[in-house]
Amino acid sequence: MALRVMVIGGYGNFGSIICRHLAGAPGIELVVSGRHPHKLRGKVDALKASSGRECESWCGDAMAAGFAGVLQSMDIQLVIHTGGPFQGQSYAVAQHCIDAGVNYCDLSDCRTFVNGVGVLDAKARQAGVAVLSGCSSVPTLSSAIIDQYRYRFMRIDTIEHGISSSAKMPGLSTIEGVLAYAGKPIKQLKQGQVHEVLGWQDLTLRRMPQLGTRVLANVDVPDMDIFAGRYGAHTLRFKAGAGLKLGGVANYLLAQALRMGIVRDHLAWAARLHRLGTWFERFGDGKSAMYIDVQGLGMHGQPLSLAVQLTALDDKGPEIPSCAAVALATKMAHGYVPEPGARPCVGEISVDEYMAAINEPTKLSLTVRFSDGQA
Repeated sequence: MALRVMVIGGYGNFGSIICRHLAGAPGIELVVSGRHPHKLRGKVDALKASSGRECESWCGDAMAAGFAGVLQSMDIQLVIHTGGPFQGQSYAVAQHCIDAGVNYCDLSDCRTFVNGVGVLDAKARQAGVAVLSGCSSVPTLSSAIIDQYRYRFMRIDTIEHGISSSAKMPGLSTIEGVLAYAGKPIKQLKQGQVHEVLGWQDLTLRRMPQLGTRVLANVDVPDMDIFAGRYGAHTLRFKAGAGLKLGGVANYLLAQALRMGIVRDHLAWAARLHRLGTWFERFGDGKSAMYIDVQGLGMHGQPLSLAVQLTALDDKGPEIPSCAAVALATKMAHGYVPEPGARPCVGEISVDEYMAAINEPTKLSLTVRFSDGQA
């Protein structure tokens, strides 16, 4: 029996990628969802043309009352929620899924949203469904990479990781989300103590293989809470940046203006930066990467460092946050049943499963280096 999967926001930036992967996937029946009928019809027609398979659709507001009944009437078994921004969003969609007895995941990378989803844990367990938040690059892939090499470490002290995107602009909702904490305090860990930094400040240059030198700044992610407990790390840092240095500087200046009160509404400026960034896309190199640096002690007590970089070419970077949900759906279509409960999406998907879901072996490469030179 095929797994019936509904993608909320299926014509959006990440939703389109997920639908493209799932439309032709064996063992999956795709239902595309959104609030705009013309966009929805266009997406369904495009998917049929590319996959040769007819997809179902549902047009409506997944946040509204009655959505649980829709899920039950359409016999949905997994909901993939891509309708950001998740900053300030309620758990209405997840609650509807619990009420309908349907498994749920979302692509949120909002720290408070992902790490607060546990408020639904008791209800999800009682309903026998899994509610998995943050099914994306962070924390799903970042934790999967560290999990894969955790056995080499007796102790992990420091985790520094980040993402440098290509110049290709994501959807407006993504820009609104990442600018929500511009100029605002972000809690990180420094030698076991809570350490506050400011969002999109502290510009740094990092030389990245295949990408050259990229500009990075402080960004808030769910990992900052998860990794302390999961790995025992005492120092945690995360940075991110746009593919063009100009984008990093623009984010920095906007964060300064917000912090000083010169600018008060980040949403209006998000739209302006999105338009500007779209114009500058032509100057990008199409390259993006996630890096993870881990330091600690090896199994024999010796200092040990791990450096991982996942590099994407030809503007394939958006495949990475999108395909955690693809990997989860594929795994469930093959019989995997996630444990009931509401939690951040860590430990559900392996690196190999993630890479198989993306299925771009010539466009994505994963390099792994230890301090002893082994790979």
